[in-house]
Amino acid sequence: MAIADERSPRNTEIAAAVSAAYATHRADSGGANASYIPYLASVDSSLFAVAVVTVDGSVHVAGDSHVDFAIESISKLTTMALAMSQIGPDAFHSKVGADPTGMAFNSVMALEMHSDLPLSPMVNAGAMASTSLVVAKDAEDRWRQILKMQSEFTGRDLQLSEVVNSSEQQTNFHNRAIAWLLYGGGAMHCDPMEAVEIYTRQCSTMISAVDLATMGATLAFDGVNPVSGARVVESELVPHLLAEMMMEGMYTRSGDWAYTVGLPGKSGVGGGVVAVAPGELAIAAFSPPLDEAGNSVRAQAAIADVATALELGLFRSRSTS
Repeated sequence: MAIADERSPRNTEIAAAVSAAYATHRADSGGANASYIPYLASVDSSLFAVAVVTVDGSVHVAGDSHVDFAIESISKLTTMALAMSQIGPDAFHSKVGADPTGMAFNSVMALEMHSDLPLSPMVNAGAMASTSLVVAKDAEDRWRQILKMQSEFTGRDLQLSEVVNSSEQQTNFHNRAIAWLLYGGGAMHCDPMEAVEIYTRQCSTMISAVDLATMGATLAFDGVNPVSGARVVESELVPHLLAEMMMEGMYTRSGDWAYTVGLPGKSGVGGGVVAVAPGELAIAAFSPPLDEAGNSVRAQAAIADVATALELGLFRSRSTS
């Protein structure tokens, strides 16, 4: 299905690419739901959706595009945007970093090797540091601001899933340990357990593939949500956000993703993946089974197909003929 002006040749191309990617990968096998969070283990592994939102607000979808799923680590992107907008990109960079860790997204070793300082806001340590950097008067104010930013990126009021949050709060012991290491290294900027609790909440909101594509399209449109028309982040922050996505947004597969797809991307263990083609559109896909790095198997394949069909890779030379 495409909610768009079908008279546009580009929209026709996009609609065809979305439909083809869905049809090609609908029956793909491989991967497994995240099992360390009980709620995620219980999600129907057959769910699959592909969505594209363009900078002019056109929406193209296939499959289970309006089924809500847990945002999980994709929330790292919006909290990073909030903190960066408050303290500035230079201060944010100095406190959180922009380098890939080369290790799992929840690695303790990556912290220990760098004096308990985070390297990237796209892994758990840097994401909790980002959460702690949000300028707030108390925990509930911090949470309200983070939820508001997520909602502005998607263009609709998102809600916390109490079921997801409860499941995650009961299993976040590893993140609590990381938070104390950050505190010991001077890289935690509020109470460590407050940062963990709020970070866990921000991962427990529910979004759809269309919401996710709209988030990406907001970055593609230089910080303006193309559906709501509202400016979400200042344009000067967008290159920094996209750079962070390119370096670590797909965890230990980020280099392979850049090599094969060539677009800034971000994944979450809830099964969502989004990729941004600056100035044109964003591609999102959702499917719960993950690879060993924590990225959705089908979502990666579908997004790669759409990006290839539409010749979107940033490193691709454009014909001038």
